[in-house]
Amino acid sequence: MGAVIPTVDSALFAKLVDGLQQAIHQHGFQLLLASTNYSPEREAGEVLALIERGVDAMLLVGRSRGPQVYELLRSRGIPFVTTCHYDGTAPWPILGWDNAAEAERLADYLLDIGHRRFGVIAGITNDNDRAADRVAGFRRALARRGVALPASNVIERPYTVPEARTAMATLLRLTERPTAVMCGNDILAYGALQECLWQNMRVPEEISITGFDNIEMAAHCRPGITTLHVPAFELGQRAAAILLDANSGDSPPAHVCIDLELIVRGTTAPPRGSVSARRGTKAPPASLIPSESS
Repeated sequence: MGAVIPTVDSALFAKLVDGLQQAIHQHGFQLLLASTNYSPEREAGEVLALIERGVDAMLLVGRSRGPQVYELLRSRGIPFVTTCHYDGTAPWPILGWDNAAEAERLADYLLDIGHRRFGVIAGITNDNDRAADRVAGFRRALARRGVALPASNVIERPYTVPEARTAMATLLRLTERPTAVMCGNDILAYGALQECLWQNMRVPEEISITGFDNIEMAAHCRPGITTLHVPAFELGQRAAAILLDANSGDSPPAHVCIDLELIVRGTTAPPRGSVSARRGTKAPPASLIPSESS
């Protein structure tokens, strides 16, 4: 079986691939892995190369690709599943979550504890539907509550700690400095946190930071990062089950959408001077049991 992921430099995708590989290995399949560096053109070439190697099924990530990839897979009769996003109208199996809705829920949490000035450090949204959907979700939540998000407060950077530190430094220089910064994943959140600590800013007393994915590092830095938990290993195993069923002629579920778990840790609190802070309001409890629908 084949898997084509955006990058191998990702704890999330590593867990996803690990879950996939362990599950298919039990059924006598080997895994052929390729990465794309977020390039649809490169992905199309890798998909063709895996097909020519004789893969029986394939895992892809997200929806940012041309229709020729789907046409190629269907014309060769190769089952496939796309992961890490959700689209209930797609005519192929999807296993993932609604990135815009989940980002909106994260923004609502920050709004509920009193924040009104926001910054966003996003991944590069070009050719990355997950990053673009998360920014859209942040914007949608703020607009619904009548809160402005100036263009200068949204910064796109590659998913690295140095890039995130540079982005956070830019946000901290704004005249109207944000009281909360929403980051496109935990790596960006960790870099943003480090920049604040290097500038002797207290987190969350002076600024709150959120991530996305809940990679292991998010729980073990100080303070721990408030984030959304993506069950990547389990998703890999479930993707394997879908591909194994399809390869054996069984009908897999058309779409599976999971709700992510909100993990509230030490990087978020009501903004200083807010009504919530004066009353000592605690953060709302995180959801404990993710639900799913198909």
